[in-house]
Amino acid sequence: MENRTFIKEFIFLGFSNHPDLYILFFFIFLAIYIITLVGNALIFILIKTDVTLHAPMYYLLTNLSFVDICYISATVPVMLINFFRLRKTISYIGCIAQLFFLITCAGTECVLLAVMAYDRYVAICSPLHYSSIMNHSACRKMAGFSWLCGLANSLVHTLLTSSLIICKSNQLSHFFCDVPLLLKLSCSDTSVNESVLHLASALIGLSPCLFTLISYIHIISTVLKINTSKGRAKAFSTCASHLIVVVVFYGTANFNYNRPSSGYSLDTDTLVSSLYCIVTPMLNPIIYSLRNKEVKASLMKMSKKYFSSAVRN
Repeated sequence: MENRTFIKEFIFLGFSNHPDLYILFFFIFLAIYIITLVGNALIFILIKTDVTLHAPMYYLLTNLSFVDICYISATVPVMLINFFRLRKTISYIGCIAQLFFLITCAGTECVLLAVMAYDRYVAICSPLHYSSIMNHSACRKMAGFSWLCGLANSLVHTLLTSSLIICKSNQLSHFFCDVPLLLKLSCSDTSVNESVLHLASALIGLSPCLFTLISYIHIISTVLKINTSKGRAKAFSTCASHLIVVVVFYGTANFNYNRPSSGYSLDTDTLVSSLYCIVTPMLNPIIYSLRNKEVKASLMKMSKKYFSSAVRN
C-alpha cells in the first residue's frame, strides 16, 4: 500500500482508435457546439425579450436552454483542445470539476423535464386552474427545486469521488470524467459510493422519469376524451415538443448507463456517450423551434426587426 502511485492527471482514450480522423472530429464537434450555443442562447433571448412568450412553459424552457449550454460546455471545449494534443489529458482537479458540472446539469435536466411534464399536465387536464397553479412564483420555486436537486446530488457525488484514492491506472476509456469510470480505477472501498450512486439513480433519474410517464398517461387519457379531432390535435401539439425531448433525453441516458458493461467496444461507448452528452443538448432548441408555433413566430418577428434595421443602416 505504501508504494501506490497517486494519480495527478487522467488520459482520455475516447476517439483514440481513429487518430487520422481527429481533424474531422474536431470540426464536427465544433459545429455541434456552436449550433448548441447559438440555438439555446437564441431561445433564451427570444423568451426573455418577447412578452408573448412570458408564460410558465417558456420560463421553464429558458432554464432548460441554460442547462443545455452548461451541460455541453462541461465536456466539448476540453475535447476540442485534446484533438490537437498528443496526450489527451485532464488534470485531477479538472476531472473533479468536470464531474461536478456534468452531474449538476444532468440531475437538473432530469428534474426539470419532470416539472415541464407537470406543467403540460395542468394545462391539459386542469386548464381552468392553470393560471392559479402555474403562477410565476410557483414556476420559480419549481425551477429552483430542479437546480437544488442537481446541485445537491452533484455535491454528494463529487465529495465522495474526490475522497477516493485513484491508483490502478490513469487511463479513462472515455472523453470525459464519469463516476463509474473513476470507481473502477480506485483502490479504496467504493461500497458507499456505489450505494449512493444507485440511490441517486432512483431519486434523480428514475423518479422524474416515472413522474413524467404518469403525467403523460393522464394527458393522453384526457386528450382522447376530447370529442373533435381538431381539439385533440391542438391538445397534442401543446406537449409534442416536450414529449420528443423527454424521449430523446431519457432514451439516450438509459442506453448509456443501463446496459451491460462488457461486450461494447471503445468506439461504441464513445458514440453512445456523444449522443447523450453532446447531441441531445443540440436537439432541444431545434425541436422546440421547429415544433412550436409561438417560438417560430417570435423568431420570424425578431428576424424581420433586425433585417429591416440593417437595411435602414
